[in-house]
Amino acid sequence: MTYDVAIVGGSYAGMAAGLQLAQTRRKVVVVDAGQPRNRFASHSRGFLTQDGKPPREIAAAGYAELAQYSTVEWRKGHVETITGQKDDFTLLLASQQGVNERIYARRIILAAGVGDRLPNMPGIAELWGTRVFHCPYCHGFDLNGGRIGVLASSDFAMHLAILLPDWGETTLFLNDAFEPNMTQLEKLNERSTHIERGAVERLTDEGESVGLVMADGRMFSLAGLFIVTETDPSQLAIRLGCELEVTPLGRVVKINASKATSVPGVFACGDIARPVGNVSLAVSDGALAGQAAHHSLVFGH
Repeated sequence: MTYDVAIVGGSYAGMAAGLQLAQTRRKVVVVDAGQPRNRFASHSRGFLTQDGKPPREIAAAGYAELAQYSTVEWRKGHVETITGQKDDFTLLLASQQGVNERIYARRIILAAGVGDRLPNMPGIAELWGTRVFHCPYCHGFDLNGGRIGVLASSDFAMHLAILLPDWGETTLFLNDAFEPNMTQLEKLNERSTHIERGAVERLTDEGESVGLVMADGRMFSLAGLFIVTETDPSQLAIRLGCELEVTPLGRVVKINASKATSVPGVFACGDIARPVGNVSLAVSDGALAGQAAHHSLVFGH
């Protein structure tokens, strides 16, 4: 059977796209590997009617809604390759049981998210999503006004260091990554952001806080530490030939206002196609991508 749309990625963006298409009664398949980007986070913030809920609860509710539609099928597994062209795509799936399957689709929506490249420092990976974060709007409120750190890996850390004082007393750890110029120092001073120079050696888990240990032996206890990550999109997008856009936060798939990629018949939504995102933005992107894919089926563009 050939599906009208195959959605690669069944998290918030993918499910939102599927929900739009389900209501058109088109045949849709969603393929999901079960590894959402925010799987380490305990709470989701800023999503209307779902504020403060665990991400997995929101995802489970979305899955339950989508499962009510008989024209939507769900596959647990990983898409190995996508070949073909508009109206004639072939997806090779590897299931969690290791069984390969081919499915066919007229349109593709890439909603598989991104991978985060974290700074190479002991403790960051272990605390990622629980005490080490990248998005103030997702995690800042839950730090309850406690002391916040920003770990510099480039001058883009300035953005976080100026933004974060609204959530708590903020310290920018320069980590020998860059030195603010006079204009930047004035901005930091205006926002009452402290500066600590010198290299950071490692992070330690202190339960309700994160310990930051400097190379010279100084130690700081923080409610949370924010870092700048770089993202890598799914290799599927690259192999398909989708044009990428380079941002200060990494590479994302380049799309137009209708979420269409540079490859005819292929759409992208969620974190794979935006440098900054959260659950509410992913849902919005997915809804637009679902509608755009339907329009493409109807009008042939």
